[in-house]
Amino acid sequence: MDKVKLGKSGLKSAPIIFGGNVFGWTLDEKESFKMLDELFELGFNTIDTADVYSRWANGVPHGTSERIIGKWMKERKIRNKITLITKGGSSLQPGGPKNSSIDYLTGAVKDSLLRLQTDYIDLYFTHFDDGETPVNEALEAYQKFMESGEIKHIGASNFSAERLQKSIDDAADKDLPSYEVFQPEYNLMVRDKFEGEIEEICTKNNLGVIPYFSLASGFLTGKYRKKEDFEGKERKIFADKFLNERGEKVLKSLDEISEKHNISQAGLALAWLMNKPGVSAPIASATQSSHLKSFTEAVEVSLSKEDMEALNKASETA
Repeated sequence: MDKVKLGKSGLKSAPIIFGGNVFGWTLDEKESFKMLDELFELGFNTIDTADVYSRWANGVPHGTSERIIGKWMKERKIRNKITLITKGGSSLQPGGPKNSSIDYLTGAVKDSLLRLQTDYIDLYFTHFDDGETPVNEALEAYQKFMESGEIKHIGASNFSAERLQKSIDDAADKDLPSYEVFQPEYNLMVRDKFEGEIEEICTKNNLGVIPYFSLASGFLTGKYRKKEDFEGKERKIFADKFLNERGEKVLKSLDEISEKHNISQAGLALAWLMNKPGVSAPIASATQSSHLKSFTEAVEVSLSKEDMEALNKASETA
């Protein structure tokens, strides 16, 4: 499997990054190990997690995803074969305040290193910008870890265009480490959070782009077409908002083009992202072995200009 470059970082990744939010939430430790083994066997070597993952699960503490990944890497003795991504700066309590101060992030990085049972993190993200702390504080926190080799590269997620540009400018002006990868919410149903000013900043500064919610919380798999389909599903709070006329157009286009290529709607939705200008590799999760088929489909399919234009048109906002 050909690897892709994550912007100017020098990091190389499989063309799809696995989202570790399911570890300790939808999948227990045994199931997580099985999924990780299968991913690795297929050649998908990049895993994205965060210190808060599993915080919303009943009775499951934050950091569970990191703990599972760390234990798996140690037991399999494959840390050096994994490109490891984690994040800090989100609240450890659902709905709580974000925090991108130097003191908070310093503690967050140390805690993540312990949970992951590793002495270095390949790519560390400021998960959320709190909008108030001077942007250079996060960069100053990371500088110390980068000098010690505990963080190799840094990225930003969920930043406004203004604060992202300010971070880049401050890094240059103050001789601080600069963000090299950006992680936005981006998919066929949510395009405005990346396309436009953010995309321009990423392109101008050669930032790698690794979108999350690549399948719009499962909506783009085609399994959820009416409200009844979401009943009893935890993803309802994220995805039932797409049940509208635009969503129907997108699903219709996915149905037609996926049938043409004999692949799943999920595989096609991932392939659309992989073919969008500026995108390095989308992040996607799976909870069953069968779901991984969409990963290989996305990597192997060749979309035509007409395919891309049809999907672009179907997903346009008024």
